[in-house]
Amino acid sequence: QVQLVESGGGLVQAGGSLRLSCAASGRTFSSYAMGWFRQAPGKERDFVAAINWSGSSTYYGDSVKGRFTITRDNAKNTVYLQMNSLKPEDTAVYYCAAKSRFYSDSATTYNYWGQGTQVTVSS
Repeated sequence: QVQLVESGGGLVQAGGSLRLSCAASGRTFSSYAMGWFRQAPGKERDFVAAINWSGSSTYYGDSVKGRFTITRDNAKNTVYLQMNSLKPEDTAVYYCAAKSRFYSDSATTYNYWGQGTQVTVSS
């Protein structure tokens, strides 16, 4: 069982940066692949980024490549999403999620979810 709590969301102007954090409970955090997803009002939950258990491999959605970076610190049971060059279309609720074995860009394959944190980018 893993419990996830996101933080770091807020209001930022276009072109600005934010760093989201996702703190996980449980002693087996390092065995999970982690992902970030986002959902804007009236839209489906979209894949943002994912990272393998060790942090050695990452994967990004096309819309955030080159702007967002996912990292993890297994000693702190935390995964991060550094978001740079933010755009108004990045506005959404951002969720972190955990799954066993390999990372994925499919939300349905993740077993554990946080409650989400709001990111709003003004133009």
